[in-house]
Amino acid sequence: MKNNRREFLQKLTLLAAAGSTASIPLSARTKAKNKEDGKSDAFLTAPYLQNMSETEITVSAITGIDSLCWVELIMDNNEKRHVFNKKDGFIDVGKGLVQFKIDNLSPGKTYRYRLYIKEINSFEPYDLQYGDTYHTEIFTFTTPDKDAETVSCLILNDIHDRPKSFKHLLDFNTKPYEFVFLNGDMFDYQTDENQLIEHLIQPCTDIFASEKPFILSRGNHETRGKFARDIKDYFKYPKDKYYFSFQQGPAFFIVLDTGEDKPDDTPVYADIVDFDAYREEQKRWLEEEVMNTSAYKNALYKVVFMHIPTFHSGDWHGTMHCRELFSSLFENHKIDIVISGHTHRYGVHAPNSEHRYPIIIGGGPKEGERTVIHFEADPEQLKVSMLDDNGIEVGKYEIPSQT
Repeated sequence: MKNNRREFLQKLTLLAAAGSTASIPLSARTKAKNKEDGKSDAFLTAPYLQNMSETEITVSAITGIDSLCWVELIMDNNEKRHVFNKKDGFIDVGKGLVQFKIDNLSPGKTYRYRLYIKEINSFEPYDLQYGDTYHTEIFTFTTPDKDAETVSCLILNDIHDRPKSFKHLLDFNTKPYEFVFLNGDMFDYQTDENQLIEHLIQPCTDIFASEKPFILSRGNHETRGKFARDIKDYFKYPKDKYYFSFQQGPAFFIVLDTGEDKPDDTPVYADIVDFDAYREEQKRWLEEEVMNTSAYKNALYKVVFMHIPTFHSGDWHGTMHCRELFSSLFENHKIDIVISGHTHRYGVHAPNSEHRYPIIIGGGPKEGERTVIHFEADPEQLKVSMLDDNGIEVGKYEIPSQT
């Protein structure tokens, strides 16, 4: 796996298109200026993977020059498939966020890919002038196998704008994983695109995100700041919603967006939030999901990811409302485990008289309180192991299969 951003940018190669000028090396630093020609870097981020399923995936990146951009998918026989963004008869051009949905993939198959970018020097009505063409190094990804008997992932929460925590925590993991779930509060509040790059996308692509997908689940701090309404544009979700479900291997995953932790009329929200109604909307969706989805009913394990837990999080409004709306559904429809964050106190809470399902809470964000959770499930059991930021296991939970 390519796991170093400096290496990525150093390997970013200028292609010599027919009739083009000599190669011009790019700067090795994000957003730095090239010493020779003063141009911004072609790519401000390495590619990052989103919304992977058995047959499709979205490859995203952020570019720094006006350009035509595309994905080259390299097949087993070295045949190359080019994927562009098309809409209303146009092929997208410009700079900034680019997202390429690649479909018609095969389950359980490894693919190679790279991004291309062709600089646009002039864009007049009847005279578009191209410049140089660049490409990234070759990355790989593997689609989930629809018949897989196992699934594994890593779970982080409450990073709170401490980007060095990603590498620090993930370096302790020695077990396989298929995706990373970011369980809320990656930031303190939302400021701008550069914050997304420097504090999330770049540290993730440095380690894994060009070859394994991540899911950003919203915490209460992702709802704050002037850029909060824009961040969903940078990530891909089923049906473009922060709450959704998916099945992978023997597990059926439910992702809930728990919203803010204080009442909607709290003065700092300035009358521009309505999270109570939003959580109630999710309750109605969840009722349909657990009662009428055959994949849910037939899954060996039912897993909930939610930033604010239903218990063990005090009596703030968000916790109490989540408890009121969701806890009885979890119990009546036999949720196997709930994995949360938010409290900044890690813990493993076994079923008790208040909740008949286990609740795992990851810690963070300060040194000595950070955790990484490894989740795995197979036909025999579901296992969760939580490491602190010294690499010491501070919690585990196992659930045997009911079959």
